Amino acid sequence: MQLDEQMKCWNHAAVKVLDIRRIVMEAGAQLSSYTLPANGFIYTIRGSAVLQLDGQTYKAERFYMLHGAKGSSLDIQTNEDFEYILLYYRAFLAFPSYRKKWLLAQPEVAPFSLQYGFAPSSPLGLLRYLDELEGAWIQSGSLDLLHTQSLFYQFIHEMMVQLAEQEIKTELADPVKQTLRYIQNHYREQVTLDFLAEQFNYSSRHLSMQFKRQTGYSPIDYLIQTRIAKARNLLLRSDATLSEIAAEVGYSDVYYFSRIFKKHVGISPIQYQRKMREEARTEDRPLVISESSIGRRWKSGYIDYENHYQYIDGGSTPMKRRKTSSSMIMVALLSITMLLAACSSGTARTPAAGEGTGASSNNSSTAVSSDTASQTNKDNETRTVSTVKGDVVVPANPKRVVVLYLQGDVVALGIKPIATSEVFNGAAYKSELEGVNSLGTWFEPNPEAVIDLDPDLIIVPSEETYTLLKDIAPTVYIPYEKMTTEERLQSIASIFGKEQEAETLINNLNSKVEESKQTLADAGILDKTVSIVEGGLKGMVVVESKQYGRGSQALYEYLGMKAPEVVQKKIDVVSEAGGSNLSMEVLPEYIGDYVFRSVYEGADNLTDDPIWSSIPAVKEGRLIEIDFDFFYYSDIYSINKQLDFVVEKLLAAPRAQ
Repeated sequence: MQLDEQMKCWNHAAVKVLDIRRIVMEAGAQLSSYTLPANGFIYTIRGSAVLQLDGQTYKAERFYMLHGAKGSSLDIQTNEDFEYILLYYRAFLAFPSYRKKWLLAQPEVAPFSLQYGFAPSSPLGLLRYLDELEGAWIQSGSLDLLHTQSLFYQFIHEMMVQLAEQEIKTELADPVKQTLRYIQNHYREQVTLDFLAEQFNYSSRHLSMQFKRQTGYSPIDYLIQTRIAKARNLLLRSDATLSEIAAEVGYSDVYYFSRIFKKHVGISPIQYQRKMREEARTEDRPLVISESSIGRRWKSGYIDYENHYQYIDGGSTPMKRRKTSSSMIMVALLSITMLLAACSSGTARTPAAGEGTGASSNNSSTAVSSDTASQTNKDNETRTVSTVKGDVVVPANPKRVVVLYLQGDVVALGIKPIATSEVFNGAAYKSELEGVNSLGTWFEPNPEAVIDLDPDLIIVPSEETYTLLKDIAPTVYIPYEKMTTEERLQSIASIFGKEQEAETLINNLNSKVEESKQTLADAGILDKTVSIVEGGLKGMVVVESKQYGRGSQALYEYLGMKAPEVVQKKIDVVSEAGGSNLSMEVLPEYIGDYVFRSVYEGADNLTDDPIWSSIPAVKEGRLIEIDFDFFYYSDIYSINKQLDFVVEKLLAAPRAQ
């Protein structure tokens, strides 16, 4: 972008001063990897320092001006006491006609995103405006804030005059390099494509297209690869638990972390750790080769974790090892290659807790009213649906439905979507979705894939996914965690005009619940205590709410069975997903007449543990293992199947006295 084009932008701009502050850094102090939260000017007043903006180095002496775009990474290394003024602002093209003209001419360039540094020819003139801006900003009265707007335009005019006089070279901030750097520094945090686009002031679509053009990956794919690479390193160089590693690389759900690791690496994290450490030992002792690597058998590993929905803070310390595996080298080369590809491609021109918490009861909040919110417009074949995001006009008979996480309720209503978020293999409705496109995790869907499918209706379960996909097609947000199973089904049914079908499903579920309770009562089981646990040798989570999942809804909510008193006291007062992490030594106090244990691939074998084996429910055969995948979901389809499973297993177990 040429300087004269930037001047034209300022002539059509609306601006808002966000902050102005004076900062003093002592000699030797440094600022590292600070991300500019908005476009900003840095004007040095005294002292000297080396400044880096997105890797570009500027030597700042007294009276030096630096401009950076939102999302740029700033580093400062001081040589002596260093004082500067930092001015943040937001600017956008105010007039629709000019904005449209700009987008048509250069749609991949964000206005006001220039990066430049220079020593002003008349430094005191700029300082005078900045001093007045600071004074007006500190006063904070309405007239003073209005004065800052006026002073800001005068400051911009003076600076543009001096830039033009010196013919200063300007550069566009490269969003791909910014995104790469941001992911490398913030991969532990929740990152979405929409967030990255907002962070660097570009549209999601343009950022994704440009990123993929330069690196060959979408931003979210690169984020996943970065996390997996970090996890591999921790698995090889530390003795951290799987829960700690998952949390360290940005996954609060260790089970999901294990699944995505296996998807990208080919084996589970524990198998990978054992395999690579064994190979390392073989490399370190080349003469000790006891078996063929082709025929090597791996013992089934276990996942050591506490709660699939509990985030555990804490990092890990890498441990030294003499050799690095070839696969680790390949991961490192991949990351370096991607970074170099982005940096060498020239200046850029552009501006998816666990699902199955089972939080579905005891809250009457609804998103859609089936009586008044759905109105069919027969002439246009559309339906207006009232949601927490306002009215949404949807097709009366949608043909290309995309649904995230809520697919079980959609399937129960007799609708087969064209794409859904990832469904676990053991899900009750897995076979009903055969041939349906997978869009990845429900909280990190791939927007490009959704666009390619050309949907006519999208149903999402969160604010984040709504924001990410709402511009692609009519999108309905269902806040499922604030609704009961029945309320959620009714809301989804009203989108399709299937209120009657939903009512039938609910009545059938209620009938099944009453029949199941009578059957268990006749067998002398309904009044017995039940516990639900999950974990392994290093600790067990005891479920202490009806909203936790793992069968808690089927057992505690629908069947109305009770837990041991120490657990039931918490179930009676907890309205959200909750559980306690206990050592094996105290676990027996929390186990009822029957115990349900959630298991998954690689779960600990507890057969030889003396404490576990001595628990009466376990010793007498009233241990019932439940598949994690099967009990992960809380939709009406899954609840029906879970009730069948629970009743059948309780009836088949030895009777508790």
